[in-house]
Amino acid sequence: MACARVPLDEQSVTEPGPLGKERTLPALHPERKEERYFVPYKPPPEDGSPAEVEEFLEHAKFITEDLEWLLALPHDKFWCQVVFDESLQRCLDSYLHHAPRGLDLAAVPSSPAVADMQRSVHRAVFLTFLRMATHKESKENFITPAVFGEIIYENFLFDIPKILDLCVLFGKGNSQLLHKMIENIFTQQPSYYSDLDETVPTVLQVFDTILEKCGLQCEGATAMEPMKLNAHKQPTALTMSQQDFVDIIMYLCDSTTTIHAFLDIFPAACSSFHSHGFVSRLTSFYGSVVPDLEMAIRKRNLDDKILQEDLWKRLSHSCRKMVETTHLLLHHTCLQPILEGRENMETFAEELLQHFTSFLPEKRFLSDYDEQFPIAEDVSLLQQALPVIDETRTSYLLQGVESAWDSIGRQKPQSQIEPKASSLPSASWGAADGGEILRGAEAILDVPRRGNNGAVCSVSGAELESLLSCIKDLLPDLGEGFLLACLEEYNYNSELVINNILEDRLAPSLDKLDRAMPRPVKEELPNVLTSRSNVFDDDEFDIFRRDQVDMSRIWKGRRKAENTREMLNDKQHIAEQKARYQAYETVVDEVIIEPGETAATYGLDDYDDEYDDTYDMNQVGANDLDGDSLLNRRDQFVQDPAVLRERAEARRAAMQQRKGYRPERPSNVVGQPKGQGQTTETLLDRRKKESNKSRVGNHNRRTMADRKRNKGMIPS
Repeated sequence: MACARVPLDEQSVTEPGPLGKERTLPALHPERKEERYFVPYKPPPEDGSPAEVEEFLEHAKFITEDLEWLLALPHDKFWCQVVFDESLQRCLDSYLHHAPRGLDLAAVPSSPAVADMQRSVHRAVFLTFLRMATHKESKENFITPAVFGEIIYENFLFDIPKILDLCVLFGKGNSQLLHKMIENIFTQQPSYYSDLDETVPTVLQVFDTILEKCGLQCEGATAMEPMKLNAHKQPTALTMSQQDFVDIIMYLCDSTTTIHAFLDIFPAACSSFHSHGFVSRLTSFYGSVVPDLEMAIRKRNLDDKILQEDLWKRLSHSCRKMVETTHLLLHHTCLQPILEGRENMETFAEELLQHFTSFLPEKRFLSDYDEQFPIAEDVSLLQQALPVIDETRTSYLLQGVESAWDSIGRQKPQSQIEPKASSLPSASWGAADGGEILRGAEAILDVPRRGNNGAVCSVSGAELESLLSCIKDLLPDLGEGFLLACLEEYNYNSELVINNILEDRLAPSLDKLDRAMPRPVKEELPNVLTSRSNVFDDDEFDIFRRDQVDMSRIWKGRRKAENTREMLNDKQHIAEQKARYQAYETVVDEVIIEPGETAATYGLDDYDDEYDDTYDMNQVGANDLDGDSLLNRRDQFVQDPAVLRERAEARRAAMQQRKGYRPERPSNVVGQPKGQGQTTETLLDRRKKESNKSRVGNHNRRTMADRKRNKGMIPS
């Protein structure tokens, strides 16, 4: 292998040839491809027999093992296999073509084994396309960007139909990673923009085909082709065969879902669709075909009610996606430039108002659009950003929206803060929201998120192993310890981890780590029984430390043959206590010890005279108060209250003096005799007395009197 930091397209390798001699070949060469056959994909059986289920499981297992082998190859071997192995490309194309979409009946697996195997194939295919869309895996393994663009374009590794299928199959839960993939493809190979521009008329042709099949025809400038005069009358949605009717709704659902998924994941494509007048064509198609298909579903005599509900669900889903697609186009081509404050904001605002005005004749579409994305909010936004907008024009537009609601006989929701999940065609049919329907294959790669419980690892052990396996399949050279640190840093979002590793945008703390760091050894927790400690340890019923326990002393509830009378007649406890109380039966004041006997003869302790000697050394009671002093002290038990008040006042004054308290000046409202003048203190005290009279009797008397006097009710 050549030296590091050399692009793969410039590398060459030396390896043994057919005759044993060494030869030098470019790193990307057909002869370096391994001989391996990749079988095409077949969808899971729909309520199939056990033999069909077994066949699918075996077939899918081959695909999973082959793709996992491919992902484990080094960088040069992987690209040799991808570029020169035609069976691999047929396998990947077959999965994009036949994999169940969100609303397909086959999206519901018939058994857990089928579901697990389908999930494995889905994951392996996605990781393969992800690696194929990455021109730089590390600082050592990369391809020159221009050469990478040529490789994927000239070998048809990616094209516009494939990219559309990738968006609808893998968009849910992987939108950020898928956006990076498609953005890198279009950046490294700008020719894909030209292909997209040529693809938009083909997408518009889908609408014309559905209108033609339903016996409808676009009018005016929105029609792609003029109507033929000698054309035979086409069957309508009500008169065509049931199979054709089902196929049209399936076709409509798949087309609208795919277009919306692509524009949602790759908004840069909105300009190409917008330049072909996609908004006006879509709204005109909506107003023509949706009411006709609704009426056909209601009036057709479908034998299977489950089929009827499924068709209505698909039509409702299609309507919602068409409305959301229109909003995406208007947001990214008109609203977003205004929010970003670009130049010529008036031009973008004028274009947005023209689109809204063009919606007015399409009453049905206008009401459905306004239900999900209130037009009044966008108009308010325009008025805030550009105060020069004609108010008469905006008022006319908002009145037209109200008129659209009235004309279709539906009541406008009271709150339009966020889109509601009600069905677009008719709420009575209970149409499913696009976010709540059975998503099938597109939901398999949803990544678990970090919880808000404050734990270090909010995902379960199985989920953590799944995240590690997902990243290891794409980046097998990284150690599990390093990947665990990355997952913890990015809140266990594997999509964000892969993206930051591939773009060398890891946090500084992660860049310092060894990328081959192994997983830390898990410490074993101590045995609960050995570390257990409580008040019941080592008692006679401690079964954790005793092999044998006296089971006769253990019973549940009342003992057998035990009743109240037997319990009361049982005097065994009295006999047990009798010996204890017999020691207290004999009480004597003194015991006469005969000559030759000791205290021990009578069970008494020897007399110890040290007690008396000890107390003989102290004058016990010498310092006690005599009787008169004790009597005088008792006579002071109830003291004179006046004396107690004086003492309390003295203590209060001493405390206030320590705290620097200045006593309040005594009030003087009498003052000098009349005619001799009064001091300022006397006047202030009198005013204070008058203002505080309301605190006692005659509440608010002075205040009310002043109020009456000020109003002229009392002469002054």
